Amino acid sequence: MAIPQTLRLQPLERVVVTGLGAVTPIGIGAENYWRALIAGVSGVGPITHFDASDYPTRIAAEVKDFRPEDWIDRKEARRMDRFAQFSVAAARLAVADAGLTFAGEDMTRVGVWIGSGIGGLITLEDQHRVLLEKGPDRISPFFIPMLIANMAAGQVSIAFGAKGPCGGPVTACATATNAIGDAFRMIQRGEVDVALTGGSDATITPLGIAGFCAAKAMSTNNDDPQRASRPFDLNRDGFVMGEGAGVLVLEALPHARARGARIYAEVVGFGATSDAYHVVQPAPDGDGAARAMQLALADGRLAPTDVDYINAHGTSTPLNDKLETLAIKRVFGEHARRLAVSSTKSETGHLLGASGAVELIACALAIANGVVPPTINYETPDPECDLDYVPNQARQMEVRAALSNSLGFGGHNACLALRRYEE
Repeated sequence: MAIPQTLRLQPLERVVVTGLGAVTPIGIGAENYWRALIAGVSGVGPITHFDASDYPTRIAAEVKDFRPEDWIDRKEARRMDRFAQFSVAAARLAVADAGLTFAGEDMTRVGVWIGSGIGGLITLEDQHRVLLEKGPDRISPFFIPMLIANMAAGQVSIAFGAKGPCGGPVTACATATNAIGDAFRMIQRGEVDVALTGGSDATITPLGIAGFCAAKAMSTNNDDPQRASRPFDLNRDGFVMGEGAGVLVLEALPHARARGARIYAEVVGFGATSDAYHVVQPAPDGDGAARAMQLALADGRLAPTDVDYINAHGTSTPLNDKLETLAIKRVFGEHARRLAVSSTKSETGHLLGASGAVELIACALAIANGVVPPTINYETPDPECDLDYVPNQARQMEVRAALSNSLGFGGHNACLALRRYEE
């Protein structure tokens, strides 16, 4: 039987990064985010979104000075949860950074693939309060559309009129990396020419913080919040909750060339695996994380020695940092000692489903600028974490290729490989 034309195997398109949009606790906009990242600024402080005085953890990395009306019609903004507002703002920043106007664009060839690890937790808590205090007939008709996690992508699609594939995975802390990997594949296969892709989360709420406190996953260094997130340090005691969004514009190379786009880096590889081990603990041998990196390298036709920098998942929890270090050593062997490995969660906190996107933005800017961001608060080496974590100060260095790791609850592991764009 003849293969339909639309299903014929075609050479894979090359995929490039042309736009960056970030809403983070250390800056809004990729330029502000990058400047703070390189300067080693911490976005962690006392929680202000609610009274956390009775909580074991009273600190978080909140997005400051975010005004939804700067990005969204005021009436529409009231019908969006904070995580969806973040995604629209980050997408507008990324599209502007890419110089895209969409004038004359076939919008059926523009996809949106943006995930959220948790979705509208703020809305859920608010509406539950309404239900208890005022009854079921007072629940907002926008409750469900504000709650569901796909609205990070849905609202961005509506904002730009993007009519290609739209959605996003929910894989906890690996969400954004999986979303970007999926978008990368769609462009490679020729399904779309442009994708707005990344992740968004806003879970600094009474229930969100209480849940992670109950899991004993977060730092309790309340008296010194800016030093609380300390990935790979011997005295790390848990992660610090963050919030925000990251969106990247990915394009098929011919599309980017045709419009004279600036190219930050090329996406060359993606790998995803499952630990199949435990709902919150990583596999004890680091196997799942190691296989994700190996798959990304193989997909990108990269040798381990081609990689100069890894933006680690690096949560500042005892198990993650030890086992991610082990996984890196398994994959890179002796070259692991020559890698620069940093965790930007030391500055931004853990943005959950958004973390992979803002960290891939850091990788793209590291390649473009020849600078890698530091791991701040690194003071006391851990014998089980014995790599070069770029302690406390950014480092000027050539970055030919970089990996970004994301490891999520449920055993989800994902890794993206970027390399310097060359003709």
